[in-house]
Amino acid sequence: MEHEVKVVKKQIDGIRLSLGTLLLVLACTYMIVLATFVQLNITHFILPQGFFQGESLNFKDYLHSYKLIPQIPIVMFVGAFLGRKYGITSILLYIVLGLSTLPIFALGGGPKYILEYGFGYILAYIPAVFFSGTILKSGFTIKNMLKAVFVGVLTIHVFGLLYMLLIAALRHEGATFIVSWIHFQSGIKIVYDLILSFVAVFFAKYAKIILWFYM
Repeated sequence: MEHEVKVVKKQIDGIRLSLGTLLLVLACTYMIVLATFVQLNITHFILPQGFFQGESLNFKDYLHSYKLIPQIPIVMFVGAFLGRKYGITSILLYIVLGLSTLPIFALGGGPKYILEYGFGYILAYIPAVFFSGTILKSGFTIKNMLKAVFVGVLTIHVFGLLYMLLIAALRHEGATFIVSWIHFQSGIKIVYDLILSFVAVFFAKYAKIILWFYM
């Protein structure tokens, strides 16, 4: 059993450059593009405020729906699946293609996209994959996966917000715009990104083992 664990760990850590690896990098880049234009409608149970105030509630009051673009969880999957080096390669390919006029970003593409408020989130994919990949390099334990997801997702949101503040300052935007942006882009969304990113990394662990076992 111990020998099998060592073999699996070697398969996870020892990804080598090959035609198959290059195809996986391209496939993961395509997944990031697709995730940009997909919207998940997440519905889950909550305790509404009226519950604590003794109000008369119906079943729908206990359900909350949230629309999420799953790009950050997909980026976390890519980093966990491909590893630090090839994960960053996939992200860089996505950025280069988007800046070369291909409309694969949420609001289009081209060099001018650098001045978009949300471009900082995209740039933050690079350090996020680096940090999370570094953590996961020592093994896909629950502790490491939780740590990698927390560090990766927070890196994206913090860097994204700092970039947004820079662009907002250059455009002389007011406090109302900044607060509404923070609430929309990095409010409750962080919670959903953390949960789905952990699911994505957990899935990447076994997808990686299975794929490299048969390669």
